[in-house]
Amino acid sequence: MEGDDIVNKILVLLGPNLNMVGIREKGVYGSESSESITEQIKSYALENGFECDVVQSNYEGTLIDEIHNSRDKYVGVIINAGALTHYSYALRDAIACVNIPFVEVHMSNIHAREEFRHNSVIAPVCAGQISGFGKISYLLGINAIKEMI
Repeated sequence: MEGDDIVNKILVLLGPNLNMVGIREKGVYGSESSESITEQIKSYALENGFECDVVQSNYEGTLIDEIHNSRDKYVGVIINAGALTHYSYALRDAIACVNIPFVEVHMSNIHAREEFRHNSVIAPVCAGQISGFGKISYLLGINAIKEMI
């Protein structure tokens, strides 16, 4: 691990509409609020030895800026890019620029949903993909980063 200033810090990036979890499509995402899930992610990260920042944005450029800035601050990133997963080559290229592990996460099983959701353009530049386990997907992402560093 290079530099004590980044040891044990991870970033969770949440893309468009993920602030609406608990409100939108409850049959897919459940009724628990995004705020509640965020607090559980932070708590689980802390229990596993990580400080954790969670950033949600509906704007692709903001997510790209966060990805670029992650290289000097974090040992790994968990990203749920939402719909941007399926078509944002800009996010894919940003992830490829940063030499830390990224874990792609989705609350729903993207392979059991609409066909356009089956393809991820960011998957090839991520260490792995976790999908279909609801909020537990994020916790599994924390475990994955813990094993990789």
